[in-house]
Amino acid sequence: MVTVDQAIIARLKMHGHDFEILVDCNNALALREGKNVGMRDILAAMQIFSDAKKGLVASETAMRQIFGTSDVDEVAEQIIKKGEIQLTQEYRERLREEKRKQIIAIIHRNGVDPKTHLPHPPQRIENAFIEAKFHVDEFKSVQEQVQEALKKLRPILPIKFEVKELAIKIPPEFAPKCYSTVKSFATILREDWQSNGYWVAVVEMPGGMENDFYDKLNKICHGNVESKVLKIK
Repeated sequence: MVTVDQAIIARLKMHGHDFEILVDCNNALALREGKNVGMRDILAAMQIFSDAKKGLVASETAMRQIFGTSDVDEVAEQIIKKGEIQLTQEYRERLREEKRKQIIAIIHRNGVDPKTHLPHPPQRIENAFIEAKFHVDEFKSVQEQVQEALKKLRPILPIKFEVKELAIKIPPEFAPKCYSTVKSFATILREDWQSNGYWVAVVEMPGGMENDFYDKLNKICHGNVESKVLKIK
């Protein structure tokens, strides 16, 4: 539980009444994004206030009339999800920057140019962000904003999310070292350890990761790896 001194205020105004709670900033935002976070990890004080700074407790009667309950956990959840979380400007900017980087990383990892089926470099995606004037919302989840970003970017930068199914064949002297690397990039659909020691596998991965995947395997195997694209979905 966050201390009162470290907490920020989340507020919801309904039917002429103010309802405020003291919350841990990160955990409150996580709940708002749909993550499973308990109120004991969010609230600095297990109370609903009409004015948190003055310590004025909200009317239970008003809570029951407006929220249908005076239960602190239930009312607090509605305040966080529907109300305003008072972030500092510095924190807002830091949060937006973190989410912007995550959105770009997801698009780079999953997206390719539809004509070449090759990934766009992160810098190219970032330049398109600037040109499209895409505004990152610090309150919305990263996954939700990826789709919004794609709509803005596509008139500037052709992007298609692809999944590729690849076949790989790795010599016995490199196969054990490559196994964990392959699993970190892809889902292994089928695999076979052949009698001559070669490891043969069919794997599936986001299209944008293909080049990085090959680079990593070739570095381990000194170029002695066979690969082939089987399907593009």
